[in-house]
Formats: sequence, C-alpha cells, structure tokens
Amino acid sequence: MSLRPSAADRPVSGGMLRAAGFGSALCVVVTVVHLQDQSWFSFAKEPAYVQAGYVLLEVVGLTAAVLLVTRPRPTAWLLAASTGVAPLVGYILSRGPGLPDYTDDRGNWGEPLGVVSLVVEGLLVVVAGTAVLTSRARARARPTADPAGQPRRSERHDHPSDAFLA
Repeated sequence: MSLRPSAADRPVSGGMLRAAGFGSALCVVVTVVHLQDQSWFSFAKEPAYVQAGYVLLEVVGLTAAVLLVTRPRPTAWLLAASTGVAPLVGYILSRGPGLPDYTDDRGNWGEPLGVVSLVVEGLLVVVAGTAVLTSRARARARPTADPAGQPRRSERHDHPSDAFLA
C-alpha cells in the first residue's frame, strides 16, 4: 500500500480551480438555455430524435458541471467541451440546411436565446480547450522521476484519464 496521494488527490492550482468553477457555471447555463428552449420539462420537441438530443445534452451538461467542481481532471474538461460543441453543431445544422423532419428553426439565425446559447457554448469550448491544453503542457513539463527516483504518478498511469491523455 502506497502512502503517496492518488492521482485524483493531486493538488490543482488556484487558476485551474477558478477555471473549473467558471466552466461548471457555463455547463449549467447551456443546460438551462436548452431546458428553456424546450419549454422546460414538457419534452415536446418533435421529432423524437431532437428531443432525445436535448435530454442527452442536459444530462451531459449537468454531469460535466458536477465533475468540474468535484474532480477537475482532463476527462471532465473533455466532457465540458462536448457540452459546448454538440449544440453549436446542432444550431448550425438546424438553421442552415435543416435536419430531417425538423424545419422549425431553419433560417432563424437571430433568435435571442439561440444567440445567447452560441456565446455561452463558444466560451465553454475555449475555456475547456485551454484547460485541457494547459494540463497536458504541465504534465509534460514535470520531471519523469521524483528525487527518490520513483516514477511520477502521471508517468505510471495510475488513473485511466492519465493514460488516455498521455
């Protein structure tokens, strides 16, 4: 049994904690905007695949928000980035070429709630991308062994997300 802290207990800098709080808040705003757009809990969006997309986005957004404030690891940031990217793509497709059996928003580029959503989602993607790149750069900048010659946790891949982003 090792007395060293686990990878999950590794200290996180104050700047990363502030970024995680901000990212978490942005995930909640994306979720609230999409709940508002679907008339809160009416679940009446048609066709059904659009409604399923809304529900999936809301669940992922809230999950990412919780993970960012409890375990601000790179995988939580990747989940947050997907919370921003997915609705951006949906916005462009639904207003541009349209989606199968869904033309309600076609050409409606200036809808106020949609514009707010674009700004928040874009900001979330930038914050999440910066956090992932910063954490990867910090991991690369660390020496590969501690003073006792033992491999550092990030080199031993003690956590699944360490190996994923190595």
